[in-house]
Amino acid sequence: MALPPALRQIRLADLPSLPLPSQKIQTEDDVNVWKNTTGYKDYLLFLSLLNEAVVGVELSWTPPTEIESVRKVLDLLDTLESWITEIPPQPTPQRFGNLAFREWGKRLEEQTPVLLRKLLPDSLHPVIPQVAPYLLTSFGSFTRMDYGTGHETAWALFMCCLSLLRFFPFPVPSPGTSGRAEDLVAPSTAPDYTIERALALSLFPRYINLTWRLQDVYKLEPAGSHGVWGLDDSSFLGYYWGSAQMRASSTSPSSVIPSPATALPPISLYHTHLNRITQVKNGPFHEHSSQLYNIAMGVKGWGKVNSGLAKMYQAEVLGKRVVVQHIPLGGLIEWDPPEGPSAERHPASSESMQMTRPPTSISSTPPFDQSRLQWILSSIPGPRHATAMHTARPDSASTAVGRLGAPSAAHINPAHGQLPGGHVYPGVVIPAEFPASSTRAPWATDGPSAHMPPPPPPIPDVRGAGQ
Repeated sequence: MALPPALRQIRLADLPSLPLPSQKIQTEDDVNVWKNTTGYKDYLLFLSLLNEAVVGVELSWTPPTEIESVRKVLDLLDTLESWITEIPPQPTPQRFGNLAFREWGKRLEEQTPVLLRKLLPDSLHPVIPQVAPYLLTSFGSFTRMDYGTGHETAWALFMCCLSLLRFFPFPVPSPGTSGRAEDLVAPSTAPDYTIERALALSLFPRYINLTWRLQDVYKLEPAGSHGVWGLDDSSFLGYYWGSAQMRASSTSPSSVIPSPATALPPISLYHTHLNRITQVKNGPFHEHSSQLYNIAMGVKGWGKVNSGLAKMYQAEVLGKRVVVQHIPLGGLIEWDPPEGPSAERHPASSESMQMTRPPTSISSTPPFDQSRLQWILSSIPGPRHATAMHTARPDSASTAVGRLGAPSAAHINPAHGQLPGGHVYPGVVIPAEFPASSTRAPWATDGPSAHMPPPPPPIPDVRGAGQ
């Protein structure tokens, strides 16, 4: 059995040559450029290593011995949660976004240097300016008071950065390799996956539980939610890693459709995320979570679910400008696209298709507060770099700023390339693991409409497909 590749290691001696992370993505072409960078490949490898490590492992798993670095991050999250008690919600009438969340966010901005100095050993204090932007972006937008999959991605990038620095004790790559993610090989000994499982099954659930409490207490708006057409209003990675946990299970995906009356057993991240949905949404599951319902009823085998979610995450989260445009890139998450125009035309991952949609009206909301981040970084001791924080261009592409959250996977007819609303795009595809479903909203009337697109063909029968 071939050993998995090892995650690249960034040494402290390389830090002076690294720029500070900043917002690199403003256009659709920038998204394709990102897919050709070392940072993008490092991140996909990091996600894949955690995914393979949790196959067949239940959520109750605990490491055989305490991992100090994981414990210290858990302590950091405990500190952040204690602030919720100290900063109660204000008695305001808003449906979404209690103003007390901005006070919580202001404290995080002010305390981030202190928190990271306490978290990291003295030898890693020079990297604080590199990792601080990811921590600050991980808990929602303090301006818009929302939370989405872009913020979840920032937390995963935060864990990835600490892994590249070996704050988390990942295996060290074999010597003599080029240092690029695709060339690295693991040591000859078989991996035990302890650190990968600790990040996915101990640290990530603790982070998710904190974000759920932030959403509940401060009534955060879902960032970029597509409602019934979305996989989840705010999360994705829990379903990806949770489906990996179930890959060794003999149960069918259809067996985990939740019921408001009976909670699913918390044996995987997939189960806990479905339980969360029943707590925050009312009505039949197939109506308010049609994507998850279609996956459960149409995909036979957890292996297909897992591989399909991997492709969907690349296409619908990492491949969407309105999600990743607010995420800081560069530095540890290296931004080094190949030179030449071909880099923008050929994304690194052939499994994710960039779907171009017609221009839409996107609310013009302030992006991540670069001036505050610059002030925070200036207060952190460490090397200074000449790289300026990126500012938005005055053109229409950058002024129409979207929400930081994943536009959920669109229901696309593979035969016609048809998106909701009747727009047809030849050649647009979705992962074959996921069947197409009706693009008609549950609340649509039966009356005739000149703008109503023709109904899609029947859902293909994928029964019998193996894992």
